[in-house]
Amino acid sequence: MLSNYFAGARIAVTGAAGTVGSELVRQLLDLPVAEVRALDNNENGLFFLEQNYRSEPRLHAFLCDVRERDKLDRMLPGMDYLFHVAALKHVPLCERSPTEAVRTNILGVENVIRASINAGVRKVLFTSSDKAVNPTNVMGTSKLMGERLITAANALTQTEHGPIFSATRFGNVAGSAGSVVPLFCHQIATNKNVTLTHREMTRFLMTLHEAVRLVLLSMTLAKGGEVFVTKMPVARIEDIAQVLVDTVGPACGREPDSITIEEVGPRPGEKMYEELVSDEEVRRTFEIGDLFTVLPAFHNIYNNISFEYPGYEKKPIDRVYNSEAETAMSVDDLREFMTLPGVLPDDVRAKLRLID
Repeated sequence: MLSNYFAGARIAVTGAAGTVGSELVRQLLDLPVAEVRALDNNENGLFFLEQNYRSEPRLHAFLCDVRERDKLDRMLPGMDYLFHVAALKHVPLCERSPTEAVRTNILGVENVIRASINAGVRKVLFTSSDKAVNPTNVMGTSKLMGERLITAANALTQTEHGPIFSATRFGNVAGSAGSVVPLFCHQIATNKNVTLTHREMTRFLMTLHEAVRLVLLSMTLAKGGEVFVTKMPVARIEDIAQVLVDTVGPACGREPDSITIEEVGPRPGEKMYEELVSDEEVRRTFEIGDLFTVLPAFHNIYNNISFEYPGYEKKPIDRVYNSEAETAMSVDDLREFMTLPGVLPDDVRAKLRLID
């Protein structure tokens, strides 16, 4: 399905040098696309991305900051699809520098919308976060505003040819830069205590490969204004720490009993649990295969879109989805999850002799 949908397409990816962006580039290049235009303001990251695909003529990398509308205006003409991944994502840093979060996560989205309309891009998909649901911090609030801007953007395009704007919302990508799994692995490998924020904290967790696969699927399904939500398993942060201590510790020459798991308390703005769908959204949310789709609250003004998805039964949901209420993975399930490609850092996988 993905091969047919993206065949011959020219696709732009913002934030292409990041963890999710680079995996998105990789999976797109596995499809019969005509071009992938990788956009990022991270010079080193973009350089190494380009080096990984030296023999790939379909990849074109450009320095481009989503805060600069004129750059986007030059980069997007001729593109069929745009995946907007660029964002500031770390809760503590956004909390200390809220104006920077606004400039990237809100004004950057507005720039993407305007540039996409001017360039005639067919579809735009914005990657959001479960932290956008009932946000308690600057990062989550900025992501929620990004979702609202993307949904409302459909009202600006009054022709049947688009652009179509939709969003996808997912949780913690295990193994992504700055996430808890590589942090715990680094602490174990460098003879430090494992620092746990709170033993009762829970999070939605998914692999990078699966997250990007569902992002691609969301693009194919998008009608305009929806927020697609990926179904994800739940893990207790304490269980993640213990499983890593038990498995990674011996590989790094440390006995599990010698590794202290230290509770340091939640950071400012950090929630004890995460939510996929809010109470207000339940009545307009439907289950379609591996996804939920949250329909826009005012969908009647967005070109009277018919939200039907061929090949999928659309079933209404009956409850809020949050990580506190859902059954968490067992320790055995979590141990198996940690062996999946992309979850543990490459050097740790090598020590554990996990072969992809």
